[in-house]
Amino acid sequence: MTARDATAEVFWTAFRTLPRASREAVLGRLLRDRRTREDLLDVAVSLARASEKSIPYEKVRVHLRKTGRL
Repeated sequence: MTARDATAEVFWTAFRTLPRASREAVLGRLLRDRRTREDLLDVAVSLARASEKSIPYEKVRVHLRKTGRL
């Protein structure tokens, strides 16, 4: 386990032991920060789409040109 993983585990364990109201307060503070909120959303979308098949860049580029987005 790396030092980063160990640190994450300590924080995760501490977070899980908090009472529900305190966990909600922590999450609320994380979500109030715009950059942290964007990072959390990026991670959530990435995890949700992890099982999707990838699309080659060239195919995406052709689609974007056809739809006028590029």
